[in-house]
Amino acid sequence: MTLYTIGFTQKTAQDFFNVLAKSGVKRVLDIRLNNVSQLAGFTKKNDLEFFLHSICGIDYVHLPILAPSQDILDEYRKFKGPWSDYERKFLSLMEQRDIKNKINRELLSDACLLCSEPKATHCHRRLTADYFKGIWADLEIHHLE
Repeated sequence: MTLYTIGFTQKTAQDFFNVLAKSGVKRVLDIRLNNVSQLAGFTKKNDLEFFLHSICGIDYVHLPILAPSQDILDEYRKFKGPWSDYERKFLSLMEQRDIKNKINRELLSDACLLCSEPKATHCHRRLTADYFKGIWADLEIHHLE
């Protein structure tokens, strides 16, 4: 089973949709807490759903259950908290939400976790993908950068 991840910042719409179209992704799982901001540009929820379907034939699902809470985001971004605290709190939140029993394999198969960060290194999409790898050892992760 393959799970992809992608961030949209520092990418043009053309690059973003070309990468997804060539990847084999069947659905984009939007795991952002806020997906309607003007800062999201071509990835605002309704626009993104339209573009993915029209340009790439890819389905769109918004899954805020896989997003960090606003307080975890604020502590890291606004107050410049350490990544190690963000990671620990986010993974704890995943356990509290009982994610392993709420998300099924079929939804993740050939899906792509979407977030805003340009690289997966310090992003919750990587943490989420690694979390699922811990549940399903046969999961293969590809970060589309």
